[in-house]
Amino acid sequence: MMGDTMRRAVLVALLLVGPLSLCAQAPRGLSPNDQRARDIFEQLIDINTTGSSGSTTVAAQAMADRLIKAGFPPADVQVIGPEGSKNFNLVARYRGTGREKPILLLAHLDVVEARREDWSVDPFTLTEKDGFFYGRGTLDVKDGDAILVATMVRLKREGYRPTRDLILALTTGEEGGSDYNGVDWLLKNHRDLIESAYVINMDAGDPVIMNGRRVFRSVQAAEKVYVTFKLEVHNPGGHSSLPTRDNAIYRLAAALGRLSAYDFPAQLNEITRASFAKWSPLQAAAGERTLAADMAAVAQPAPDSGAIRRLSDASPLYNAQLRTTCVATELAGGHAENALPQSATATINCRMLPGTPQEVVQRTLTQVVADTAVKMSVVTPAAPSPLAALKPDVMDAVDRVTKRLWNIPVIPVMETGATDGLYLRNAGIPVYGISGVFVDINDIRAHGRDERIGVQNYYDGAEYIYQLVKEVSGPAAR
Repeated sequence: MMGDTMRRAVLVALLLVGPLSLCAQAPRGLSPNDQRARDIFEQLIDINTTGSSGSTTVAAQAMADRLIKAGFPPADVQVIGPEGSKNFNLVARYRGTGREKPILLLAHLDVVEARREDWSVDPFTLTEKDGFFYGRGTLDVKDGDAILVATMVRLKREGYRPTRDLILALTTGEEGGSDYNGVDWLLKNHRDLIESAYVINMDAGDPVIMNGRRVFRSVQAAEKVYVTFKLEVHNPGGHSSLPTRDNAIYRLAAALGRLSAYDFPAQLNEITRASFAKWSPLQAAAGERTLAADMAAVAQPAPDSGAIRRLSDASPLYNAQLRTTCVATELAGGHAENALPQSATATINCRMLPGTPQEVVQRTLTQVVADTAVKMSVVTPAAPSPLAALKPDVMDAVDRVTKRLWNIPVIPVMETGATDGLYLRNAGIPVYGISGVFVDINDIRAHGRDERIGVQNYYDGAEYIYQLVKEVSGPAAR
């Protein structure tokens, strides 16, 4: 749904440093595990799963076949969805000892549209060149699908016995092109299949490359809430040669001007406070001492108001982490060049901090508009998305694997975009966005032309997720 392009951009742009040089990654000999991960990735990219002309059912069945061939009982591998849909989901269960509640491993199979004439390569054929994998979904998020399937197959071949069941869900509808959302449908119709202690979501929490270096690994533990309002002004209209002071366009413009000048109060939560606290030393190491000091100051239990103001002014990204934001995104008015406007409308899109009621934001906007002639209505209502508590067993496991493989800091983040984690959080299941594949701040092509990821980043990401899954489900995970 992406939000995702912005979501990934937000995650990797939260530290403002100098421009990056993109380094193509040199090819290497593949281990059997790498080759398996590559083969699965290639198969998925080669299957069109767009909403217009593709089918996630084909991809789900292909992955189901691989799992069954690897030794999963057919009864534990289901390709499932509403009758009549061409877009089904895959839900598979790796049986453990049952000592602990299952973990859900999540990614989505559907991708956004891609036209061959826009790309330098075929978007539905995995192409490896110059150290990169090209293809629609390489970054969003068939890399995650393939890595999860490869991990399940690898564990099965090793005879691994987890302390808890591992549930794999590869779903449809995240990008909005399907006839339904797979996660929402599963929760409403087959919650027993995905009931879990928490979720590891591959569609968020990318580890970050900056200035050609692997700098930090993010963990998405919260996301802002999407809500859209419409502002309307109506007038009797008339001939443009006889203008009146009560003009619908002017009246709406005045209201928009007041909204533009308004900032919602800053409000930090557990996730954003931890984020700023951990970004601070990274900024100090980059020589940005003032920025580092301000980040440390806003991370305090009583945030410094001057630091909040400076960070808000320094970057839209920092500002979005600090407060609810509302912005005009569409504008229309009038019906003829020689007539007074009979109506004027504007769309206002808000991204609310988790826990903020829609009614509070609407009431605030009404007070800021301060004009009873401007009518406000809800276009897209909010679906609340609570924070995921930073569970020590999850975060400690992420810390251990990250230190072991990469030796970089782990930073919890709040997304300003949206993922399917929303449905699960609302159902009371904590969600942690933990992708394994590094993304580069200067090369984020999700939803865009020539989408790609680094070849070595993909293989390293597959190893990371494999080790993380064992870390959270092995005997030492207790």
